[in-house]
Amino acid sequence: MKGLILAGGKGTRLHPVTKAVSKQLLPVYNKPMVYYPLSVLMLAGIRDLLVISTPEDLPAYERLLGDGRQWGVSFSYVAQPTPRGLADAFIVGEEFIDKQPVAMILGDNLLYGQGLQPMLQEVATLTKGACVFAYPVRDPERYGVVELDGHGNVASLEEKPARPRSNLAVMGLYFYDSAVSEIARNLKPSARGEIEITDLNREYLRRGQLRVQRLGRGAAWLDAGTPESLLQAAMYVQAVEERQGLMIGCPEEVAYRKQFIGSGELRSLADRMGPGSYATYLRQLAEEAG
Repeated sequence: MKGLILAGGKGTRLHPVTKAVSKQLLPVYNKPMVYYPLSVLMLAGIRDLLVISTPEDLPAYERLLGDGRQWGVSFSYVAQPTPRGLADAFIVGEEFIDKQPVAMILGDNLLYGQGLQPMLQEVATLTKGACVFAYPVRDPERYGVVELDGHGNVASLEEKPARPRSNLAVMGLYFYDSAVSEIARNLKPSARGEIEITDLNREYLRRGQLRVQRLGRGAAWLDAGTPESLLQAAMYVQAVEERQGLMIGCPEEVAYRKQFIGSGELRSLADRMGPGSYATYLRQLAEEAG
């Protein structure tokens, strides 16, 4: 399975902070925001990755992430000149996807929780249909909302409904089969001129091929797209990391624990970073292995 990280847009909800820097490059406590969704895809075992961003911001992602060899993965990059909706990513990235199953995560989404890795690995075996992730929220009217029937099947999908039929928000993590680019190309733009991810998911629902993976109390989902949520995400990460002594969203650690790289490579990555706390954490991991 291939992976897309959508890191485009203008980040207008964070202006003036994002007038000179891409939102997904902002720090969430001790890491660039994009490290968190990247780590989710790596936890799923996905190693062939495409970063989609604006023509202006793409070089910054290339400088930050490189070709991926340092983490045992492969990065490709493509520009999305104009934001045309989330589902447009499957058109922009069609050549990269190359008729393979694909996962997409939004670059401002942070996921953490017990049992997340095996859940991701299981969903990443998908070869037919689509799977979206859902999370209970207090304010579902701000999100795409999924309604389930008594058997746990999808009954309806709505985008930011005034009267939500459930409290389950569709998260920014999606898994699709090889037909996704073709389906996206045949969608009609919405009234706001965008190719909507909800319309894409509705088409899979119409075909009887959409399922939902629910995250419950043992997991956290944060969307760091506003000043308030960016601060909340940073405080959450800081609190968990200080309490547990373990990092959230650390690609080097994920690469090491997934055996994409060895302890020697991990130590080398730490040595190139210098004396900071992030490098110290990586050195400790390498020493424990040794």
